[in-house]
Amino acid sequence: MKKSNVTKNRCTLCHKEYEPDQVDYVCPDHGNEGILDVQYDYQLIKSTFSKEDLKKSTEYNIWRYKPLLPVQIDSEVPPLSVGWTPLYHTPTLAKQLNIKNLWVKDDGRQPTASFKDRASAIAIVKAREKGASIITTASTGNAAAALSGLCAAMGQPNVIFVPESAPQAKITQLLTFGSTVVLVKGTYDDAFDLCMEAAKEYGWYNRNTGYNPYMTEGKKTVSYEICEQLDWQVPDRIFVSVGDGCIIGGIHKGLKDLKALGWIDRIPKLMGIQAEGSNYLYQAWKNDEDVLTKPAIQVNTVADSIGAGLPRDRIKALAAVKDTEGSFICVNDNQILQAITDLARGCGVFAEPAGAAAFAGLKQALTDQQISNDESVVVINTGNGLKDVNSAIKAVKLAGSEPYRVAPDLESLKRVLATK
Repeated sequence: MKKSNVTKNRCTLCHKEYEPDQVDYVCPDHGNEGILDVQYDYQLIKSTFSKEDLKKSTEYNIWRYKPLLPVQIDSEVPPLSVGWTPLYHTPTLAKQLNIKNLWVKDDGRQPTASFKDRASAIAIVKAREKGASIITTASTGNAAAALSGLCAAMGQPNVIFVPESAPQAKITQLLTFGSTVVLVKGTYDDAFDLCMEAAKEYGWYNRNTGYNPYMTEGKKTVSYEICEQLDWQVPDRIFVSVGDGCIIGGIHKGLKDLKALGWIDRIPKLMGIQAEGSNYLYQAWKNDEDVLTKPAIQVNTVADSIGAGLPRDRIKALAAVKDTEGSFICVNDNQILQAITDLARGCGVFAEPAGAAAFAGLKQALTDQQISNDESVVVINTGNGLKDVNSAIKAVKLAGSEPYRVAPDLESLKRVLATK
């Protein structure tokens, strides 16, 4: 089987390097905190892979970028089409906000309706390369659904740990795909810890964010798509919601890859949006705290997908914002709920709370005058609104929208319409 273009795996704490197959997940010198960063041979990639090759590609999914991914070139990949989600130019929203250009990247259009499909696709391939019989993950719902659906497509057994408070629609998704679902009586962090223990005890392949280094590599593909879809003209800023921190870390990694290849000439400022009730990274960034010693916080937010008391990929997430001179922004639940209807009515994209949080963050950044009106911005929606219908109902009520009730005759309709 043809090898990948990975050269080393480097610890983000001590920078010690390991051969690609030397350790499975983290640097052993730091327990579970020694998150690894996958290194590539960019000179080799340059000599064998180009933007011209992408123009000729007929694979409109993440595998069009296979030379930049940590998988064997000949590995079998899931049949579901992951990636190449639409990037919508939204002049109506841009005009409302009085900014130059605004695009919305809609990852609610993934096979299981969330951004997390990108990472899970890589997890399944890596697990198969390792000969794993079972894959496991902990999640508030979306990462679990992503793994569950993609495993179903491959006939791959899996065990999912989620807090019992997860939205019913997400739990139902897991059961529909046939996963073994464990509802944990506690928080996401409790589910994560139990999953980690179980994976070690039973030898399951561990997909967990902030532990498995290859999840960043799946999530970075959104950066490739954004830049390619914009004809390699990078935006000034990218806004994305942040929970565990793996997505924004992945976005950063993808942009660094493209810069190393010479495919883009600069890296946009990355804007990480956190819910007020789950703002660990916002606090750490604002107060210049050490995330290796900062304790977990209590979580309470409508945006369950970004609820994390102790973000597992916090090192990469902080680096993404600091290295690009971006910022973390905090928004409350009402702002998030309002953003659901604002985004839907402004460009037709229906987002769950975590996805809409990115748009709420853009509005807050404009209010705070953190960005200028002549900038070009990409907002990433990380999940479809049907993932959490109860929150969508709250958002509609907050917007003051109610259906009209009429008798089944034209005169009744006319009376109602006359009051509009």
